[in-house]
Amino acid sequence: MKRKERAIITVDGYSSCGKSTFAKAIARELNYIYIDSGAMYRAVTLFCLRKGYVSGGVADAAKIISSLPEIKITFRMNDKTRFNETLLNGESVEREIRDRAVSDNVSAVSTIAEVRAKMVELQREMGTLGGIVMDGRDIGTIVFPDAPLKIFMTATPSVRAHRRYLELQEKGMPADIEAVEKNINDRDRIDSSREISPLCRADDAVVLDNSEMTPEEQMVWFRKLFKERMNEN
Repeated sequence: MKRKERAIITVDGYSSCGKSTFAKAIARELNYIYIDSGAMYRAVTLFCLRKGYVSGGVADAAKIISSLPEIKITFRMNDKTRFNETLLNGESVEREIRDRAVSDNVSAVSTIAEVRAKMVELQREMGTLGGIVMDGRDIGTIVFPDAPLKIFMTATPSVRAHRRYLELQEKGMPADIEAVEKNINDRDRIDSSREISPLCRADDAVVLDNSEMTPEEQMVWFRKLFKERMNEN
């Protein structure tokens, strides 16, 4: 890759590690496009919850698969916040997809092979021109295995639970720290053990453990890494 080319940067890792915040900051710094792959799966899950196709962590795969042609997920820039927001069939659902009900059911929906195939197809279409930052759990291994810069984020479960708890409180949503940590541990187990696109680190990904790092320190770390990788290419 020539240095002037706009790269694809992948940010994978465990839930509530701050992947989205980090990826958004990278995109702003480089003037790249940020694509929230997790929001795409959450939007599908919200659609299924509304239809009654998933409940209590159990999904009706047949009904979900047959409904995939009805689901259109897009992103647009919010003029007030200057951040991308997720649209489900033209409706802004940025708040709804962060609700506890979606968090409790997203793993059940995202493990369906046809759902993942559809989302991967859409994600690859978005990345055809480069100049994107995408975060998720299989972006560097499945979606863009040839990306020149892959980051894998991790942090201790207690730190991640605390961050998620504060995030929910800031949004005015009810939260219980013990329930939040249980949800995180459950998702780790499901995401790491599922047969289809399990959460795992790409062999050439650089690990970032941000348990004791501020957002500013993470960006200092990234700038050094980006400079090194671009100079290599």
